[in-house]
Amino acid sequence: MPRRIIGVVKNYDWGDTTSIAAALGMAASNAPIAEYWWGTHPQGSSRVDGTGEIDLRDELGSLTVLVKLLACNQSLSLQTHPTIHQAVTGFAKEESMGIPRDAATRMYRDESDKPEMLIALTPFEALCGFTDVDSALERLRTMNWHDEADILEQNGVRGYLVWAFEQHDSPNMSDAPSWLRTIAQQHPTDCGLRVAPLLHHVTLQPGEAICLPAGNLHAYLHGFGLEVMSSSDNVIRAGFTTKHIDIAELLRIVDVTPLAHPVVSPSHVDGHDVYPSPSPAFSVSRATNGSLNLSASNNLRIVVVIKTGATEAYVVAAGESATFNSDGSIWIITQN
Repeated sequence: MPRRIIGVVKNYDWGDTTSIAAALGMAASNAPIAEYWWGTHPQGSSRVDGTGEIDLRDELGSLTVLVKLLACNQSLSLQTHPTIHQAVTGFAKEESMGIPRDAATRMYRDESDKPEMLIALTPFEALCGFTDVDSALERLRTMNWHDEADILEQNGVRGYLVWAFEQHDSPNMSDAPSWLRTIAQQHPTDCGLRVAPLLHHVTLQPGEAICLPAGNLHAYLHGFGLEVMSSSDNVIRAGFTTKHIDIAELLRIVDVTPLAHPVVSPSHVDGHDVYPSPSPAFSVSRATNGSLNLSASNNLRIVVVIKTGATEAYVVAAGESATFNSDGSIWIITQN
């Protein structure tokens, strides 16, 4: 039978005090709540409801998928994630160097890649993937960043990144878009400010998503969403943060290929909204009629029922069937 699972609260300074608390039926928090994790990741494993302190990992083993509620009130770090090969290599290197896995300077905390998907539950603002060079040049010149435009035109995206990450002054924000001025207020001398205009700036409407395969440079800016990813904590950061930054490592693994379609919408199949996944490791869908009948499957599934004040998650193990009804939204995350 399906088991309700109790997630793990993550308090980071970029979160807010209300979104996740309201979804879970908690009182508003004094400290910002940024994330709420459902899964078995070592940094925050769920418990099985009604069993005291039994860890979900002890009940079902380690899950390869991690599901989160995410609320950001200010920008997250400018970051990317590795491929599986890069993760294995980076993990081995940091292990050989004796860097503790929970150290602030650790980037590769496990041997997994970290493809992820963010689905908006409210309007959600983000930077996601590179635009084509012509669009980036047009934006830079519109902002009167003519020196930056010349460097991009002469050196291409990768050469521009190398130059931009060496700059530590404040670029002129007089003609910058409001979203970039907001980031600059939070991080006034950050070298990532010159990189952000090369990325797609998107505002997702509820139900829309962004898919982040390995190498995709991105930063969440503002909003509340449901995040699904492989169960990994490998992050390489380059700006907009007080956490550890490694520009050289980011430049080594970042994918500068233009992202043609940063925003994805679901297709409608047999009463479900089915989302294109950034990875074969998991799939995501949403029941569209307020009820869900899951037949037995060879795959483990996490079902998240989202409604104000009563959001809950359940694990449906392989071989189990289940029925859910709700006047909110019902999400199905399948571990493939």
